[in-house]
Amino acid sequence: MEIGRKIKQLRIQKGLTLEELASRSELTKGFLSQLERELTSPSIATLNDIVEALGSSLAEFFKEEEQEQLVFHKKDFFVDEREIYTINWIVPNTQKNAMEPILIELPQGGDSFVMDPHSGEEFGYVLEGAIILMVGEEKHIVHKGETFYLSGKSRHYLKNEKKTTAKVLWVSTPPLF
Repeated sequence: MEIGRKIKQLRIQKGLTLEELASRSELTKGFLSQLERELTSPSIATLNDIVEALGSSLAEFFKEEEQEQLVFHKKDFFVDEREIYTINWIVPNTQKNAMEPILIELPQGGDSFVMDPHSGEEFGYVLEGAIILMVGEEKHIVHKGETFYLSGKSRHYLKNEKKTTAKVLWVSTPPLF
């Protein structure tokens, strides 16, 4: 672990200058500068003083952050097959995220689940086929290569009245699916 670099990162996050941190931790600006440039190392007691001056603790300072998964493969997907639609959960465990994407497949005559009014927003991109976006009593036809974007204030769902399967990338924020 690069202790000096992490101290500098925390100092900048807190909006402190070297001089302010030196004053709070009762250390010299020169020592902190050398520390941040990895030219010297602090004792544990000194590191504790610096970390406390930054509003943290040694336990928090040394806590390793979990590596966030950025890329998801087909083996990570969860598929929920129903008679009138299939949902591919293409990013697992999205309840902790700000948005939730799914890939929904609608066979001929298939309807999606109904989304009741909510405070979020939704985006969809038709990858294959065409769908009818039902918003309240309004019908909106969306073809392959086209998108939809709506607030969740009205009841809505997707329908497929074509003879081919429709595939839609559908993203909701906050996660609702």
